[in-house]
Amino acid sequence: MASLPGVGRRTALRLVLHLLRQPEAEVEAFSNAFTRLKKDVVYCRECHNISDTELCPICASTRRDHATICVVENVQDVMSIENTGQYNGVYHVLGGIISPMEGIGPKDIEIDSLIERVTKGNIDEIILALPTTMEGDTTNFYIYRRLQNAGIDIKISQIARGVAVGNQIEYTDEITLGRSIVNRTIFKA
Repeated sequence: MASLPGVGRRTALRLVLHLLRQPEAEVEAFSNAFTRLKKDVVYCRECHNISDTELCPICASTRRDHATICVVENVQDVMSIENTGQYNGVYHVLGGIISPMEGIGPKDIEIDSLIERVTKGNIDEIILALPTTMEGDTTNFYIYRRLQNAGIDIKISQIARGVAVGNQIEYTDEITLGRSIVNRTIFKA
Protein backbone atom coordinates (compact mmCIF):
# COMPACT_ATOMS: atom_id res chain seq x y z
CA MET A 1 0.00 0.00 0.00
CA ALA A 2 2.95 2.32 0.47
CA SER A 3 3.18 2.47 -3.33
CA LEU A 4 -0.09 4.43 -3.45
CA PRO A 5 0.34 8.20 -3.80
CA GLY A 6 0.15 9.97 -0.45
CA VAL A 7 0.44 6.73 1.53
CA GLY A 8 3.66 6.41 3.49
CA ARG A 9 5.03 3.39 5.34
CA ARG A 10 3.25 4.17 8.61
CA THR A 11 -0.13 4.74 7.00
CA ALA A 12 0.31 1.58 4.92
CA LEU A 13 1.07 -0.38 8.07
CA ARG A 14 -2.03 1.02 9.84
CA LEU A 15 -4.21 0.12 6.84
CA VAL A 16 -2.83 -3.42 6.65
CA LEU A 17 -3.30 -3.97 10.39
CA HIS A 18 -6.86 -2.65 10.11
CA LEU A 19 -7.62 -5.02 7.21
CA LEU A 20 -6.20 -7.97 9.18
CA ARG A 21 -8.74 -7.29 11.95
CA GLN A 22 -11.70 -7.26 9.53
CA PRO A 23 -13.83 -10.29 8.64
CA GLU A 24 -12.57 -12.17 5.60
CA ALA A 25 -15.74 -11.41 3.60
CA GLU A 26 -15.28 -7.67 4.15
CA VAL A 27 -11.64 -7.77 3.02
CA GLU A 28 -12.64 -9.83 -0.02
CA ALA A 29 -15.36 -7.31 -0.92
CA PHE A 30 -12.78 -4.53 -0.55
CA SER A 31 -10.39 -6.40 -2.83
CA ASN A 32 -13.13 -7.04 -5.40
CA ALA A 33 -13.95 -3.33 -5.43
CA PHE A 34 -10.40 -2.60 -6.64
CA THR A 35 -10.66 -5.28 -9.31
CA ARG A 36 -14.00 -3.87 -10.53
CA LEU A 37 -12.49 -0.37 -10.51
CA LYS A 38 -9.73 -1.46 -12.89
CA LYS A 39 -12.09 -3.46 -15.13
CA ASP A 40 -15.13 -1.16 -15.23
CA VAL A 41 -13.67 2.35 -15.32
CA VAL A 42 -12.73 3.52 -18.81
CA TYR A 43 -11.75 6.79 -20.43
CA CYS A 44 -14.47 8.72 -22.26
CA ARG A 45 -14.00 8.41 -26.04
CA GLU A 46 -14.78 12.12 -26.45
CA CYS A 47 -13.01 13.97 -23.62
CA HIS A 48 -10.79 11.33 -21.92
CA ASN A 49 -12.42 11.83 -18.51
CA ILE A 50 -12.97 8.69 -16.43
CA SER A 51 -16.31 6.98 -16.81
CA ASP A 52 -18.07 3.68 -16.46
CA THR A 53 -19.56 4.08 -19.94
CA GLU A 54 -18.04 4.79 -23.35
CA LEU A 55 -19.25 8.41 -23.17
CA CYS A 56 -18.93 10.12 -19.77
CA PRO A 57 -22.03 11.69 -18.15
CA ILE A 58 -20.73 15.22 -18.90
CA CYS A 59 -20.27 14.56 -22.63
CA ALA A 60 -23.58 12.64 -22.78
CA SER A 61 -25.55 15.43 -21.11
CA THR A 62 -27.85 17.48 -23.34
CA ARG A 63 -27.85 20.21 -20.68
CA ARG A 64 -24.15 21.01 -21.11
CA ASP A 65 -22.79 23.63 -23.52
CA HIS A 66 -21.01 21.45 -26.08
CA ALA A 67 -19.72 24.51 -27.95
CA THR A 68 -17.34 25.36 -25.08
CA ILE A 69 -14.44 23.04 -24.24
CA CYS A 70 -12.34 23.49 -21.11
CA VAL A 71 -8.90 21.93 -21.59
CA VAL A 72 -7.42 20.49 -18.39
CA GLU A 73 -4.36 18.48 -17.46
CA ASN A 74 -6.04 15.63 -15.58
CA VAL A 75 -9.24 14.14 -14.19
CA GLN A 76 -8.70 15.82 -10.81
CA ASP A 77 -8.94 19.20 -12.57
CA VAL A 78 -12.34 18.23 -14.00
CA MET A 79 -13.51 17.35 -10.50
CA SER A 80 -12.19 20.62 -9.08
CA ILE A 81 -13.92 22.75 -11.72
CA GLU A 82 -17.14 20.76 -11.41
CA ASN A 83 -17.10 21.34 -7.65
CA THR A 84 -17.28 25.11 -8.25
CA GLY A 85 -20.67 24.79 -9.96
CA GLN A 86 -19.60 27.69 -12.22
CA TYR A 87 -18.93 25.89 -15.51
CA ASN A 88 -21.51 24.31 -17.79
CA GLY A 89 -19.44 23.38 -20.85
CA VAL A 90 -17.60 20.15 -21.62
CA TYR A 91 -13.98 19.16 -21.03
CA HIS A 92 -10.94 17.79 -22.75
CA VAL A 93 -8.50 15.96 -20.47
CA LEU A 94 -4.96 16.01 -21.88
CA GLY A 95 -3.61 13.39 -19.48
CA GLY A 96 -0.52 15.49 -18.79
CA ILE A 97 1.31 18.57 -20.00
CA ILE A 98 4.33 19.06 -22.23
CA SER A 99 7.48 18.62 -20.15
CA PRO A 100 10.72 18.07 -22.06
CA MET A 101 12.60 17.56 -18.77
CA GLU A 102 10.38 14.54 -18.05
CA GLY A 103 10.40 13.36 -21.66
CA ILE A 104 6.73 14.25 -22.26
CA GLY A 105 6.07 15.71 -25.68
CA PRO A 106 2.90 16.69 -27.57
CA LYS A 107 2.45 13.15 -28.90
CA ASP A 108 2.37 11.76 -25.35
CA ILE A 109 -0.78 13.64 -24.38
CA GLU A 110 -4.23 14.09 -25.95
CA ILE A 111 -3.58 17.19 -28.08
CA ASP A 112 -4.20 15.54 -31.47
CA SER A 113 -7.65 14.37 -30.34
CA LEU A 114 -8.43 17.92 -29.16
CA ILE A 115 -7.49 19.37 -32.55
CA GLU A 116 -9.56 16.66 -34.27
CA ARG A 117 -12.51 17.41 -32.00
CA VAL A 118 -12.35 21.15 -32.71
CA THR A 119 -11.86 20.57 -36.45
CA LYS A 120 -15.20 18.74 -36.60
CA GLY A 121 -16.83 22.11 -35.91
CA ASN A 122 -19.56 23.49 -33.67
CA ILE A 123 -17.01 24.75 -31.11
CA ASP A 124 -17.19 28.43 -30.15
CA GLU A 125 -14.56 28.62 -27.41
CA ILE A 126 -11.60 26.75 -25.98
CA ILE A 127 -10.78 27.56 -22.36
CA LEU A 128 -7.21 26.69 -21.44
CA ALA A 129 -7.23 25.70 -17.76
CA LEU A 130 -3.72 24.32 -17.39
CA PRO A 131 -1.32 24.87 -14.47
CA THR A 132 0.39 28.25 -14.20
CA THR A 133 3.82 26.71 -14.64
CA MET A 134 6.40 26.84 -17.39
CA GLU A 135 5.12 23.46 -18.64
CA GLY A 136 1.47 24.59 -18.47
CA ASP A 137 2.26 27.79 -20.35
CA THR A 138 4.25 25.81 -22.95
CA THR A 139 1.31 23.46 -23.45
CA ASN A 140 -1.12 26.41 -23.72
CA PHE A 141 1.08 28.03 -26.37
CA TYR A 142 1.49 24.76 -28.28
CA ILE A 143 -2.28 24.20 -28.39
CA TYR A 144 -2.84 27.82 -29.45
CA ARG A 145 -0.32 27.47 -32.32
CA ARG A 146 -1.76 24.11 -33.43
CA LEU A 147 -5.24 25.64 -33.63
CA GLN A 148 -3.87 28.65 -35.54
CA ASN A 149 -1.91 26.45 -37.96
CA ALA A 150 -5.00 24.32 -38.58
CA GLY A 151 -6.84 27.50 -39.62
CA ILE A 152 -9.34 27.16 -36.79
CA ASP A 153 -10.74 30.58 -35.94
CA ILE A 154 -12.44 30.31 -32.56
CA LYS A 155 -12.23 32.15 -29.26
CA ILE A 156 -9.35 30.85 -27.14
CA SER A 157 -9.34 31.98 -23.52
CA GLN A 158 -7.34 31.18 -20.44
CA ILE A 159 -8.49 30.96 -16.84
CA ALA A 160 -7.76 34.09 -14.79
CA ARG A 161 -4.55 34.21 -12.81
CA GLY A 162 -3.89 36.26 -9.75
CA VAL A 163 -3.92 36.54 -6.00
CA ALA A 164 -6.04 33.86 -4.38
CA VAL A 165 -8.90 34.85 -2.11
CA GLY A 166 -7.61 35.02 1.45
CA ASN A 167 -3.94 35.40 0.48
CA GLN A 168 -1.79 38.17 1.89
CA ILE A 169 -0.14 40.40 -0.73
CA GLU A 170 3.24 40.18 0.99
CA TYR A 171 3.32 36.37 0.60
CA THR A 172 2.30 36.36 -3.06
CA ASP A 173 5.07 35.68 -5.56
CA GLU A 174 6.08 38.49 -7.91
CA ILE A 175 4.85 36.86 -11.12
CA THR A 176 1.37 36.21 -9.72
CA LEU A 177 1.18 39.68 -8.19
CA GLY A 178 2.39 41.28 -11.43
CA ARG A 179 -0.21 39.43 -13.50
CA SER A 180 -2.88 40.43 -10.99
CA ILE A 181 -1.98 44.10 -11.43
CA VAL A 182 -1.79 43.92 -15.24
CA ASN A 183 -5.01 41.89 -15.56
CA ARG A 184 -7.01 43.86 -13.01
CA THR A 185 -10.77 44.24 -13.48
CA ILE A 186 -13.22 47.04 -12.77
CA PHE A 187 -14.41 47.03 -9.15
CA LYS A 188 -18.16 46.54 -8.87
CA ALA A 189 -19.93 46.90 -5.56
